[in-house]
Amino acid sequence: MGKLHRFDISFNNNKVVYGPGESISGAVNICLNNPLPFKAIKVNCGGLCGVSSKMNDTSWTVEEPYFNSTLTLADKGTLPAGEHTYTFQFLLPVSAPTSFEGSFGKIMYRMRVVIDTPRFAKDYKVEKPFYLLSLLNLNEVPNIEPSTATTTKKFSYLLVKTGTVTLTASSDLRGYAPGQVIKLSTELYNKSGKDTGSIIASLIQKVTYKSKRAIYDLRTIAEVEGAGVKGGKNAEWKEQIIVPPLPQSDLRGCTLIEIDYFIQVSLKYPEVQVTLPIYIGNISINSPPITPSWTPRRAAPVAPSVTPSAPPVENDLASGMDSEEIPTKSHSQQQSYGDQPLPAFSPRSFSYAPGLSFPEHSQPDPSGTSTGPLFCVSTGSTIPYFTEGAAAPVPTACPLILPPEYSTWGHPYESPPSYEDSCSSNADGK
Repeated sequence: MGKLHRFDISFNNNKVVYGPGESISGAVNICLNNPLPFKAIKVNCGGLCGVSSKMNDTSWTVEEPYFNSTLTLADKGTLPAGEHTYTFQFLLPVSAPTSFEGSFGKIMYRMRVVIDTPRFAKDYKVEKPFYLLSLLNLNEVPNIEPSTATTTKKFSYLLVKTGTVTLTASSDLRGYAPGQVIKLSTELYNKSGKDTGSIIASLIQKVTYKSKRAIYDLRTIAEVEGAGVKGGKNAEWKEQIIVPPLPQSDLRGCTLIEIDYFIQVSLKYPEVQVTLPIYIGNISINSPPITPSWTPRRAAPVAPSVTPSAPPVENDLASGMDSEEIPTKSHSQQQSYGDQPLPAFSPRSFSYAPGLSFPEHSQPDPSGTSTGPLFCVSTGSTIPYFTEGAAAPVPTACPLILPPEYSTWGHPYESPPSYEDSCSSNADGK
């Protein structure tokens, strides 16, 4: 390698995950075969968010810097042959957001060292990434109580018959940490003579990238499918979804990328759905789960419409019928992380969060020591959706995005409604 035999950056204690307000320290290691004249040796610590209008493109359309600090390690001179070590230390700002890597943008941090050589000589550069985790405490999120959504759908079948279906869904909490179980409770009231299609519950991640125009990246993280409900039946469906390692909902300090999560329960026929917004955080809710106190709301009887060519509406078929249980047909839940393991970091990386515990992972540690918490910056099957135009799904190629084998079911193809819109539509019974 000529004069330069070794040139790298090391962090103290091999730590790669830091918290806002922490100091990051390490050393620059240089090994030379021959003397090397230089004008300056500088180390730079920086962080920014970049968003592009093209998938997996680092030519950012917009950027948002968070900090950019430079320290001069040595002034003009000549480095003799042999090994040289220079130490550095930087203080990370409190307002810096959590690291994130997605299909259309990144929040990234890196340490870079440059050996500035005399004119006409080659400059030497090396850089090393590190990650920042700003913990989201779900106990501090407002309105974190369990939520319930109800909607009623009137539909026609066999040309001359009509009926109604009432779908009610609730979750045991509105905030979850990776490793926790989302407990879903669904009631379906089929007031028609027609069997419904399958019922599906999905955990959906929506990432919004704010560039010249907003880009929405929707991912189906997990889904559960249950059987349909026969005509005139009232049925209940209870299922669970394990929350895999996911980026948190709140990227505080970043204005270019937003992350939202939803539980969506829907029927294939008739097309009816309800949406429950949830939060994914790092510190779980300490209080015991609150049992939903809602009572399944049944649709009010609809007066039959009498016409010369149509029979009365079949709206009393389910009257007085006992509730039955909906069997589960399939459960698409994360079982493995693919051929490449997710990065696991030392628990010391999270020492700035006293009392914080993470779920254990069954994957063995090659070193034989206990593994730390999983730091997964993104996951799920990619279903890009644009506000303008269209694009075919393309697998994310970023090295830190490790999508496991989830279902390829692509519902929905439009952005889920906001919580306010969901409440409004449920109140209107639409």
